[in-house]
Amino acid sequence: MTDLPGRTCPIRYRYGAQALASAPTREAQTLYVVGGLYGNLQALDTVEALAACETGPVTVCFNGDFNWFNVDDAGFEAINHRVLTHHAIAGNVEAELLADSDESGCGCAYPDHVEMSVVERSNRIHARLKTTAAHHPAIQAQLATLPLFARYQVGDCRVAVVHGDADSLAGWGFDIDVLSDPAQEPALLAAFEQAQVDVFASTHTCQPVLRQLVKHSQAPVVINNGAAGMPNLHGSLAGIITRIGVGPSPHAPLYGTRTAGVHIDALAVDYDHSLFEHAFLANWPSGSDAHTSYFKRIQGALDLKVTQVLRVF
Repeated sequence: MTDLPGRTCPIRYRYGAQALASAPTREAQTLYVVGGLYGNLQALDTVEALAACETGPVTVCFNGDFNWFNVDDAGFEAINHRVLTHHAIAGNVEAELLADSDESGCGCAYPDHVEMSVVERSNRIHARLKTTAAHHPAIQAQLATLPLFARYQVGDCRVAVVHGDADSLAGWGFDIDVLSDPAQEPALLAAFEQAQVDVFASTHTCQPVLRQLVKHSQAPVVINNGAAGMPNLHGSLAGIITRIGVGPSPHAPLYGTRTAGVHIDALAVDYDHSLFEHAFLANWPSGSDAHTSYFKRIQGALDLKVTQVLRVF
């Protein structure tokens, strides 16, 4: 890791797993964790429609990066006004909108294996979004109040909602490659113990993964939804969110498990793809930074399959 913008992890992002143990606890019957909306209004419509089909009350928590592609004033205002009526925590995108300097770039803290050209484009995307945010001081004031993590009690299950990992807003400890490595198990177990939770729900890395430690008595779970506002899996244009509920989902899950008596599922967000693509291209035409970095993914060019997402040891 270097100190270059987009690769560095600011000290203000770091909280440590023990801070999660003493966080205020909110109770929920059904919890939707929506990470990586990325300014996709059509995905937001779909998430709210999914919640409306639940038989009981639904708590929706946006765990960061709900802004990204929405660099037009109307889109920025619409996303933030709607998201901030729900529970929300900051992602690096929101955190860096409030930063006095640009020394951290987009705040993603990209690991070394990510090409520098990707990092540089992300920094420029964020700079453009930051210019838009400056037009909306009231929204910025709301974003400034967002916590870095949240804690929920769903039935008997203790849930930590984070953006990155157990220690940092921009941590990559819940990346699919890390969670696929059995050698990481001791550190993962220590994080569960320090945080005093049964489930970590994250996003940040933009790739979905579910890791459950079934050989341990509590069978704790890390579930990273990838992105609610972009395609995630081969053969699908749907976003993904995490549902944690005392009862089963009325929507067929893409995959899931159970721990501490609750259902933990990944739900497809089948948003209106044509409308989203039209809105995206209006802000990010061919040759633009976001188009170069994301348009192939938006059109479904992905290799990741469900069988690769599930990591049960």
